[in-house]
Amino acid sequence: MMKNLLVKWGLWLFCWAPAVTAIGQSNLSSPLPLDPKVKIGKLANGLTYYIRENKKPENKVELRLVVNAGSILEDKDQQGLAHFTEHMAFNGTKHFKKNELVSFLQSIGVDFGADLNAYTGFDETVYILPIPLSDPNNFKKGMLVLQDWAGGLSFEPKQIDDERGVVLEESRSGKGADDRMFRKIYPLQYAGSQYAVRLPIGKDSLLKTFKHEALKRFYRDWYRPNLMAVVVVGDIDAKATEAMIQEYFGGLKNPPNPRPRPSFPLKARTQSSALVVTDKEATNFQLALDYSPVKEKPVLTLGDYRQEYLVKKLFTSMFNQRLSELAQSSNPPFTYAGVNFGSFARGFEAFSVFAIPGKAGPDTALQAVVSATERVKKFGFTAAELERVKKQELAGSERLYNNRDKTESGLFVEEYIQHFLQQEPMVGIENEYAYRQQWLDGIGLSDVNALANQLKENENFFASLQGPQKSDFVLPASTALVSKIEAAKKLPVEPYVEKVLATNLLKKAPVAGKLVSESKNENLGTTEWTFSNGTKVVIKPTTFKQDEIVLTGFRKGGTSAYGVADKFSANYASAVVGQMGYGDFNPTDLRKVLAGKNAGARVNLSGLSVGVSGNATVKDFETMLQLLYLSMTAPRKDEALFTAWRDKQKSQVQFMMADPTTAFVDSMFKTLYGGNPLAPSAVPVASDFDQIKLDRSLEIYQSLLADASDFTFILVGNIDPEKAKPLLEQYIGGLPSKGGKGVWVDNGVRTMKGVKSLTVQKGKEQKSFVLNVYSGEVEYSEDLAFQTEILTEILNIKIIEDLREKIGGIYGGGIGGSVSQYPYGSYSLGLQLPCGPEKADALKKAAAAEIESIKTKGPEQKDLDKVKKSLMEKHLVNIKENRFWTGFLQG
Repeated sequence: MMKNLLVKWGLWLFCWAPAVTAIGQSNLSSPLPLDPKVKIGKLANGLTYYIRENKKPENKVELRLVVNAGSILEDKDQQGLAHFTEHMAFNGTKHFKKNELVSFLQSIGVDFGADLNAYTGFDETVYILPIPLSDPNNFKKGMLVLQDWAGGLSFEPKQIDDERGVVLEESRSGKGADDRMFRKIYPLQYAGSQYAVRLPIGKDSLLKTFKHEALKRFYRDWYRPNLMAVVVVGDIDAKATEAMIQEYFGGLKNPPNPRPRPSFPLKARTQSSALVVTDKEATNFQLALDYSPVKEKPVLTLGDYRQEYLVKKLFTSMFNQRLSELAQSSNPPFTYAGVNFGSFARGFEAFSVFAIPGKAGPDTALQAVVSATERVKKFGFTAAELERVKKQELAGSERLYNNRDKTESGLFVEEYIQHFLQQEPMVGIENEYAYRQQWLDGIGLSDVNALANQLKENENFFASLQGPQKSDFVLPASTALVSKIEAAKKLPVEPYVEKVLATNLLKKAPVAGKLVSESKNENLGTTEWTFSNGTKVVIKPTTFKQDEIVLTGFRKGGTSAYGVADKFSANYASAVVGQMGYGDFNPTDLRKVLAGKNAGARVNLSGLSVGVSGNATVKDFETMLQLLYLSMTAPRKDEALFTAWRDKQKSQVQFMMADPTTAFVDSMFKTLYGGNPLAPSAVPVASDFDQIKLDRSLEIYQSLLADASDFTFILVGNIDPEKAKPLLEQYIGGLPSKGGKGVWVDNGVRTMKGVKSLTVQKGKEQKSFVLNVYSGEVEYSEDLAFQTEILTEILNIKIIEDLREKIGGIYGGGIGGSVSQYPYGSYSLGLQLPCGPEKADALKKAAAAEIESIKTKGPEQKDLDKVKKSLMEKHLVNIKENRFWTGFLQG
């Protein structure tokens, strides 16, 4: 099958080549086409619609109501009410009373929050409604819901006032050090623009006191059909759907004298400026440089698409790979850095550089990102860099093209939303692949380096530095930060130098093992092979994706066999090796060698098992197996990279305990496990990493992987077992083996028995976080594990109904839990309630009452039915996913 597929794709592409040539360089002035597979229309009232038939997943449709209105349009007395309007969509409409909407959707298998949701931004509000089509009437009900959101919100006075508490809790949940610093930086970053004064969450003082009429006025002014789009993608009939849209939305009216929908420009920076902000609860440093914004050029022609989309993407990819290389070096100036073109303001973009300083501090990070920018301005990029990102871009596009008929509806939906709101390109997967095939070769260094020339013409910037109030670093004043950046620009820079690398992943191919036994499971559609080294391979061929193969593997054993002295060396062994690389390649070199390949594989060490995971396209299947063999047999030792990684980890966690919630969770874990030194750590601290011994981590890693016997590998995807057999015999059958049996060790770690109580008082904001843990030993069974899953979902329904909607005491929160078989039969459930201090006691009592009611009376049938329906709908989707099957077969 593998060979046939490759031949089929190759022949098809060969036949298609003349058609691709027709959109060549000479036609770059031609208008950019729209995806022919989507039906775009407009009703007489101005409402736009997008319809696409798509059968992935089957019997499901994705519905969206897109409103071209957000917080940027709020009047002074409405700050936060665009977002509040979104909340009111779930609090009573023309056809659904308060709670009826959520209850109905739960009854057909749609989960509130996970599936049913919405969001409000500066310029838009989007309502998200996935509908299962197991009952055809669900589609009509879904359309009715969208119709009500578009023009039928009730705005009952009691519901408005009750919802104030929920919205204020959402606002409260975002408060903390990062929010406090952001609110100082953001107004200066967007100074002179409406964007500086219209954050979507609004103002708490106004949310508490706004007049009902102000909320209704926002809805009347901006929720109108000529500012709306309905997006429908799924397992539907396009013609019938178009008629439904006319039926449900054709009657919506625009106001008689509609307010103009304005745009809000950003002003070009006339000079550079900066702000340095600290907070005693900040957990790390963050550095950002935003160059002066410019108006985005609309992408209307093929030439616009080539320049504004493809060339810009290549430029940012190369820049980010350089920064990643610095972050992974033996002397990293920062733990992470990146660049992009963008902004919060619609229609404007700015080149931005962002960095998280590491051990060496903000000054070193600042100098590094400025020097990297100046290096690009002065010397541009190299031919080898450009070639690599071209390969990556084409490989990614090829994978999307090969899977084009198995693309999930949700991906199309997001594309159509952005086309409606910002006229972003919507050319279709086939055209995108064709353009890359046609144009990538012709894009030269002069094209991408021209973007660097634009940066030279746009030197004014706004810089921000935020971080902990107390640290080992002396931070500059805001005005001095500008001077530091200007001084860094003048430092000498050298051109980027390419390193010569080996081209083969393996120095020597492994000696192939032999197939010694075979069995089939007709019910599961699997074939199981055992090789001469004791390894087993389970293969399940599927066509859920035309170009996807997913790998997982495991052997009993793991880090729980090691004592206190080796705890951190063992727990971080796979991370340590991953940071040093494999064979002849450090991580940066490996990325370069794999340019243009869609393949990956890695080792994961856990307490009870040694695991591997991987994925590949059909043509890169062998590369994935080579990476698997390399990672299992050839960990690379590099003391400089290890030291750099350890220092980065320490710098990232050194201020973690300044965050009140983090400190609380850490204290809770220590209480829960009675201070057992082998217990899992909720929050790593800097001293943990000092206990990692490089040689010992390598020794543990190699010991756990030295014997592949009793290892089981599972492959699911578009794979022909017979064609794959020689490769599996070589790379899996050729793994080293000692004939041992995998065993795991129960290290005796248990949670404390009895009722324990812990109160931690910390933090500046008026916030509380209630965390209840219920745990203990229990005899495991599959039935009990499944019933526990159902139980937690029923409790989450009640938490939404009572603690959120009735009491208005939380925005998020809920309960999760599981029953485990290994290393001993146990259960663990955790209840999380982020809330205001004044409501903590009432919420604890309400949650306890719900739990007690379930214990004594059992669940209500309606809630049980909702959960069963949700699980069934999810299962119908999951069984058509390769990753579900790898997990299922491993379990």
